[in-house]
Order: sequence, then structure tokens, then C-alpha cells
Amino acid sequence: MMKKAILLITMIQGVLMSATLSPIEINNIKVPIIFEEDKNLPIISMQLIFKNSGFLQDTKGGLVKLSSKLLNEGTLKDGSTGFATKLENRAISLSSRAGAETLILEVDALKEEFEYGLEHLKELLSNPNYSKETLDKIKVQTIGSIKRKESDFDYISSLEMRKMILPDTPLAKPSSGTVKSVKSITIDDVRGYISTHLGLENSIVVIGGDINQSNAIKLLKEILSILPSVKTKEIESMKALGKKQIKEKIVKSEQAYVYFGAPFDVTYDSNERHLAQVADFILGSGGFGSRMMEEIRVKKGLAYSAYSSFVINRTHSYFSGYLQTKIESGEDAVKSVKEVVKIFLEKGITKEELESAKQFILGSQPLRNETLSQRLYRGFKEYYNNRPLGSTTEELKLLEAITIDEINAFIKKHNEISNISFSVVTGEKEIREDKALAVETN
Repeated sequence: MMKKAILLITMIQGVLMSATLSPIEINNIKVPIIFEEDKNLPIISMQLIFKNSGFLQDTKGGLVKLSSKLLNEGTLKDGSTGFATKLENRAISLSSRAGAETLILEVDALKEEFEYGLEHLKELLSNPNYSKETLDKIKVQTIGSIKRKESDFDYISSLEMRKMILPDTPLAKPSSGTVKSVKSITIDDVRGYISTHLGLENSIVVIGGDINQSNAIKLLKEILSILPSVKTKEIESMKALGKKQIKEKIVKSEQAYVYFGAPFDVTYDSNERHLAQVADFILGSGGFGSRMMEEIRVKKGLAYSAYSSFVINRTHSYFSGYLQTKIESGEDAVKSVKEVVKIFLEKGITKEELESAKQFILGSQPLRNETLSQRLYRGFKEYYNNRPLGSTTEELKLLEAITIDEINAFIKKHNEISNISFSVVTGEKEIREDKALAVETN
């Protein structure tokens, strides 16, 4: 088993280390370039990533996501339809998307069409579709989506959970904003966001495919040279609160939607990430066979699905999970989550669970690195999290060497995950006991 695992890791290492980091200098500013040449298919993929530019930087609720959507509407010159038609005729994909911490512009094309795609990216960056008609259209679509979420009980429960463990932070607010905040956004707001957050200082380029590095750098210099100089503010770190509480919201529903969360004190640059990965898999992210699924669904039949995970990002880390159950089973399901976590912390895991988790995680790695986009994304995440390219392989070696005493010591010291907050969105029981919507439990 050990020899097979080491051989597997060596194979993965050969794949991952093919990505390289080669910064280039534009206007006295060094821009990191993560590059991998892959001639298996005649395609090229590029992502222009702007850090500290995601919706956690909203100055008005929904501004970043709205701005990202506007960048999907082509240029002011060609309009949405004209711009899209030019790209579709050559099977080029050019898109924008906003996450919590970053905004990404992506170009995917056949090798012979890639330069054409980049020319249109330059046009987009130089002349976004800053028309009132386009913005109004996006605002109507966004407001429609926000209103539909008013009856999305999964969404409501999830947002309420974040409000409980991350109050007074951007994560406690809807990433798409509110109807009021979206209505208030103007073209000047969008223009101001784009001009101050899409710049050289906070850009990272991820590029790969059927192109050599020198040609890639030549093309990238043309794109990067049109970016303005910006000074974005680092996103402040957010720490989850550990309060044992339950908040219940009664709606017209035939099911109970339960989201739960707690602090988890492992940061993105921690040297214990490999331990967190194994503990996470066994507790709740491993599907059937994980403690959450086995105890809550399989053994007790209290939920259709039950899972949990350790969320570890640059700006925030916490423990969270979800289950959906019958209205009358909601209280028992909440108790079962507490019990699963309590036993997990007190007794740890077994050798059999440890070996099974190792085998699955190590065995699934080649499938996670089959495609060029997967490998480039892995390289980006390593760089973004202040780790050297290829460090994932080193983590796999550490994971392979984990002992039962080591993992159980790690689990035991993270008792903070027992301070669980529950958001329960549920329907009326036929006979309900009078109780407060917010219950403080010990």
C-alpha cells in the first residue's frame, strides 16, 4: 500500500510541477504569470484574475456582481449582441465572473483564434458597455433573482447561518445585494469600481495550452499594458463566532432546512491543512461513509442528506454543514449533529477510517488533475495561498504519513467546532409548542 501511494504521489508531482511561475514587468510592476504548456489539444486558456476585487469589496450591495455582469455585455461600440456574435462565429469564450475575493476575466479558444480573442478582451477592457440601457437590463434581471430567493428556503437558511457566525461582516450580507441597493447602483458606480479594481498591481495571469512561454508572454504584455495602475485595499480577515444557539424561522414549507456553522481555527497558510483535509473527509465531506451521513441519514433516517465541511479561505475559515429533513424531525436532527461532533471530538477516529480516507484522497488526485484547467487552477490556488507551486504534492506526502495519534490529537484540540450555531427554516407543525425564535442552548 505504501509503495503504491508513494508512486502515485510521484506521478502527481510530475503533473503539478509542469506549471511554472514567471513574473513579467509592466510599467515597473511585476505581474505573476502561472504558465503550463500542453500540446495534447490545439486550445489555449487564459484567466486574468484581479485579487481584492470580489464582492467582499462591495461599497454598495451587489455592485461587484453587477459590474461583472456588465463585462459580459460586450463593448459600448458593438453592444452585447454584436460583440457576442463576433466571438461565437469563431467558437471563442470570453466571460467575466466575480467571487468573494477575486474577479476573473477568462478567454478560451482554439489555438488559431486565441489572438483574436485577446484583441476583443483588450476592446472590452478599454471600452466596456457603459450604457444605461444595458445596466437597467442587468438590474431588472438581478432584482428578479433576488426576489426569487425570497422563497428559496435553502438560501434563506444559509444566509441566516452566516449572519449568526459572521455578523457585521460582508459574508453576512447577500452577495447580489438587496432590491434597494441594486436599484441605487449607477453607471458611475460601475465605472468607478472597474477603474479602481481592475489594474496592474492586483492582477495575476493563469495561462496554458498549445502555446510556448515566450509567445504567451508577448501576448500578455499587450493585454497588461492597457491596465491602469490601481491601489486596492486588502480584504480584512473575518473570524467566525462560536455561540451555541438556534434560530428558527417559520415559513410555508413542508420541509425543514438546517444550516449550521462554528469557528474553525485553521488558516489558509497553516501547516496543518493536510490534517484538516482528512478530518473533514471523515466527519462530513466524504459522502456516504462520513460520520454525518452515516449517523444522521443511514442509521437514524433523520435527513435526506447530511454533510459538513471545513471552509478555509484567505479571509475566513469556519466549520459549516447542511441537512434537510421533515418538519417533525428537525429538533432530533439538530441534536444528532451536536452528538456526532461531540463524539468526534472526544473519541477521534479509528485506524480503519484513517486508512480509508487516505486511500480515497490519494486515489482521487489523478482525476482532479486530468485537464489543463484543473492543473492551472491548482497552480493558481497554491500561489494565491502563498505556497510554492507543487506544494500540493508535498501535502499529499504529509497526508500519507499521518498517524492515528497525530490526527486524533489534531481533532481533539479543535474543540471550537462544538460551538455550533443552527439556522432552521421550517414549516408549522400540526401542534407546536410555544417557543422563542431564538433559543440559547448550553
